[in-house]
Amino acid sequence: QVQLVESGGGLVQPGGSLRLSCAASGRIFRINDMGWYRQAPGKEREVVATITSAGVTNYADSVKGRCTVSRNNAKNTVDLQMNSPKPEDTAVYYCYANVVVSPWPLRTNDYWGQGTQVTVSS
Repeated sequence: QVQLVESGGGLVQPGGSLRLSCAASGRIFRINDMGWYRQAPGKEREVVATITSAGVTNYADSVKGRCTVSRNNAKNTVDLQMNSPKPEDTAVYYCYANVVVSPWPLRTNDYWGQGTQVTVSS
């Protein structure tokens, strides 16, 4: 079993900054992609940013230039730094990881954190 535990979030003012962190633990052989998704009230969950094990990143158009996703492969952690947040960034943010739980036969599973609320408001 694999657990993802998020930290950070809360209330942040527009134009400020916030940092979300996520640590994966449990039966992990290797982690492929990691990243962050979010879900606002009444909307579907959407990708915010992802990062491969090689460090290749991908961002949603809505956060490009404002967000930086990073990871530590040795510690199985992924972080999201968001600068100049906007009210429309208000959502529950979920950590994601595609985990190799068995190298042979190869078996991977997707795991999600429990979610952390981010509210951008003055």
